[in-house]
Amino acid sequence: MTRARLLLAAALCASLAACAGGGAPKPTKRQLAIIDRALTGAPGAAQPSTIVAAEIAFARDAQELGQWTAFAKYAAPGAMLHGSKGPFPIAPWLATQSNPPQAVQWKARTVVISCDGEVAVSQGRLREPDGTVGNFVTVWERQPDGEYRYVFDVGGPDVPQPPPPKPPVDVQPGDIVVTEIDAIQGLVATCPRPGAPVPPPPAISLGEDGKTEAHLSRDTTLRWRWEHRADGTRYILAEYFYQGRWLTGIEQSLVPTGD
Repeated sequence: MTRARLLLAAALCASLAACAGGGAPKPTKRQLAIIDRALTGAPGAAQPSTIVAAEIAFARDAQELGQWTAFAKYAAPGAMLHGSKGPFPIAPWLATQSNPPQAVQWKARTVVISCDGEVAVSQGRLREPDGTVGNFVTVWERQPDGEYRYVFDVGGPDVPQPPPPKPPVDVQPGDIVVTEIDAIQGLVATCPRPGAPVPPPPAISLGEDGKTEAHLSRDTTLRWRWEHRADGTRYILAEYFYQGRWLTGIEQSLVPTGD
């Protein structure tokens, strides 16, 4: 089993309490399938599985240590949180917060990562303790110690909320019902050829108020940006260079709730 597989398997086991008993944890076939999907097409240091493992550990610590304790633990220096009025430094704000009785739950669904593995953007679904569901986007950067920490985070509820899922019908005692299939999409940028620089990403048209900011990875294969629109909508876009052209990996709009 590769190092990346071991790392993600251990995180999955700890998160899901699926590896009971002593000795080395042994991932299930289902967990290995999740890992393999995250690893598909990942060259060298650009492993989406490392971001999936970071997300799992982050979400687990939110439950075990407390929501804001975990947010402080995984934040990079200068990390930003995109709130209802725009992005702001999260560290001073976290210092004033107390952990809620129950933490939000979340799970990544898509990971976009630069060719050199230095920058990655994850997007997924969240569930508040009251049952409200929504989406999140997190930007991760590899730190000097090799660990990933987030530099930007945003999340918000679906508006309107989707109807509750219908219970399965014709279920008999002893039946096994699968209610959700984990699907993690890993998108890895193409490494530039020696002597052939990556063409610049598409131009960005700034809004009238200019409330947007773009960041390009050091190897120029991934760009992410946030935008805070006049109506309060928070917009996040992650683009990556793939086989000679720029593609959209993640595009998320979080509309204001009116609260």
